[in-house]
Parts: sequence; structure tokens; C-alpha cells
Amino acid sequence: MLGRMSEKRTIGAAERRARLGVRHRLAGSARADSAEEVAGALVALHGTDPASVFLAVGARTRSGAGAGPQPPAEPQHSPTEPHPEAAGPVPGVERALYEDRSLVRMHGMRHTVFVFPADLAPAVQVSTTRPAAVRERASLLKHLAAGSPFDADWLAATEARVLAELGVRGEVTGAELGDAVPELRSTYVYGKGTRQEGVQSVASRVLRVLGMDGRIVRGRPQGAWTSSRFRWTLAEARAEPGPAEARAELIGRWLRACGPATEADLKWWTGWKVTDVRAALAAVGAVPVTLEEGEGAGAGRAAGFVLPDDLEPVPETEPWAALLPALDPTPMGWQARDWFLDPELRPALYDRSGNIGPTVWWNGRIVGGWAQRRDGTIVHRLLADAGGEAERAIGAEAERLAGWVGDVRVTPRFRTPLERELSAE
Repeated sequence: MLGRMSEKRTIGAAERRARLGVRHRLAGSARADSAEEVAGALVALHGTDPASVFLAVGARTRSGAGAGPQPPAEPQHSPTEPHPEAAGPVPGVERALYEDRSLVRMHGMRHTVFVFPADLAPAVQVSTTRPAAVRERASLLKHLAAGSPFDADWLAATEARVLAELGVRGEVTGAELGDAVPELRSTYVYGKGTRQEGVQSVASRVLRVLGMDGRIVRGRPQGAWTSSRFRWTLAEARAEPGPAEARAELIGRWLRACGPATEADLKWWTGWKVTDVRAALAAVGAVPVTLEEGEGAGAGRAAGFVLPDDLEPVPETEPWAALLPALDPTPMGWQARDWFLDPELRPALYDRSGNIGPTVWWNGRIVGGWAQRRDGTIVHRLLADAGGEAERAIGAEAERLAGWVGDVRVTPRFRTPLERELSAE
């Protein structure tokens, strides 16, 4: 049996929201000082939409934080130079990703691109990414065999040339790699004989497989911080744990950030088999608790888990507001979301594939959504009555976001009904 034998503690929705406010660095007093601190608190930042990484960090850092260590005295700036606060989290995230390499962008749970703390990357690679990489390589070889003259030997030779080129040149674009390794410009017929039949380049598939294998990583984008076209560089070699140890480390970190949670939450978030989830819960000594997934007489209950040293009650925090980006790790952290999201609000905030758009939060609940208009204005709409204090705090957060985003235009990769409506106003 998981955990120790005792009467199960019940953790209500209000306490779960209090935990969320502090542990996800959303309450004002809990905000972080760096991008690394935010990523460590959340375990991972969704990286499918590059802008979401910066917006997620910006929502959780103090004004001007995330830009790296600041001098003790206020420096003098000319009128034409931006003040450090104007840059918001961008310099700090870029430093962590591309200079210090303290954060790593890589495929992780559910075949999705995330940004992880570098010290967690080996556990993610072993527990989650490598098994997916095996399937991805097999899929590529199957498609090559069906639609091209290329085979496993050709793929191995092409990969070796890519790695050798990166070893000599460092960080390069996909186009530069294509010039240096002509094999990457080869094409194959995808879905031959089906409705999906079409000619595709091998470059993106080869680079994807090498990335999922942990041999190369995405470097600096070719454009601004919102760009999804990255340069490539060799991955740093890191010692790796065994599979069971890796799964236990990832589950332990996730429960520290997101516990309590159900077995279904964990299976959904990791993408693992239920047997692997249960083994990892046992390995970290997870303790069973009872969760209240809503409030009032109709509130549902579920069996959840916390770490053995995380059973003490958590007090409420000070009131807080936040504007979180599309695919933010907080609303995407659990499969069951009724304790922070009224089901009636879902149609406006999610797309048809279940991707959440930009959201407005008040005291641990989603109360609305936001968007950026073409002229750069940040606009929001409340879908629930949160009161005057909430409206003022949310307005202040919108101003803070607009202050560092500046002239940059941010359009989510996955558009949701409310975001589309607001951005078109």
C-alpha cells in the first residue's frame, strides 16, 4: 500500500488553490527572482509556443526580475537606452537557455516540447523522452522505407554528418545544416497511397529524432523571442539515472509543485503507463489523501497523493491576480480542473484539441481571459464576477505585462474562442 497507514487527510479546493498560489509563484509574496527559480518551482514550462515560456516567467517574477543579477546601485541610463525593468523576463530567460544552459528546451511529457531545469533533464530524458524517441525513429524508418530509397544505414550516416558539422561549427540554423549536409535536403513520400500522401523533407524529422535522442538541442531562435525557428547545437553530456530512479525523481518533483493530485492527473501529465506511475508513487513514499474537487454540496471527491512530508495544512495567501499565457503549466498541470476552473467557462478558453488559451486568475481561480490586439494593447474580459478588488488587481497585472512586452506582438499558436474575439476588437 502506498504511504503510511493512517486516516486519510482531506484537502479541500481552497487549500489546493492556496498551495497553487505559493508553489507556482503567483501570489505577490511568492514571486521569483529568476527564470531558473520559476522553472524549478513548476518542474517544466510549456515550450510548444516559444512566447509562452517568457510570458509564464514574466507572470511569476517581480518587476525587472528574470534579467539576471542586478548591481546593488541603480545605474544611470540615457533616455535612448531601455531601463532593465523594461526588458522584463526576456534577458534572464535567454541567458538561462542560451548562455548558462541552466534551462534546457527539449521534448518531454506527451511528446511535447518543454523547458526544464538542466539538472532535471537527464531524468526526463530517461523516463519519458527516450522511449518516445525509439518510437519516433521507428516511425521515420518506416516512412523512409515506404516512400524513398533511404534506409537505416543512410539515416545513421546522415546523423553522423550532422553531429560532426555541429561539433565543428557550434550553433547553426537548419538551413546552414542543409547546405553543409546535402542529405538533409532529401525528400520522401509521406503516407504513400493514402489521402495524406505528400512530399516531405527529411530535415525536420532527422533533427527531431536527434533532439529526442538527446544528442542535439535547440539553441537561439533565428528571430525574436517569439520565434519558433531555432538554431541547433550539440547537447551537453550529463550522467543519467536508471529508468525507475528517473521516474521517481520526476514524480517527486511534480508532487512537490502540484500535489495533491490523483493517479489520473499523473498518468495524463507524464504520458506513462499506469503501472509506471504507481511504481514511482511507491518509490517516493506518496501518501494517500482525499481531495475535494469542487465546493458546496455537489462537490466531487477523489483519491489523491502527496509527498510524505507535505501533509501539513497550508494557510490562505494574500489576494493575488495573474495573467497567464496560452499553454501555461499551471492550468495544464492537472487533468481534473474543476477546483480552479468553472466547467461553464471551458468552451471560451480552450480550443477543440484541449489547448488552453491566455487566462486571467484571481485567488487561484480562472475568472476570464486576455489577448493582445494588433495595436499592442493588452485587453481582458472577466467571465465571472470577481469583485472590485479583483478588477483593480487584474488591471494592474495587465499594465505590468504591457510594460515589458512593449512593441512585440504575441499571438498564441493555438487560438481559442475568447482570445480570437478579444484580439479582434
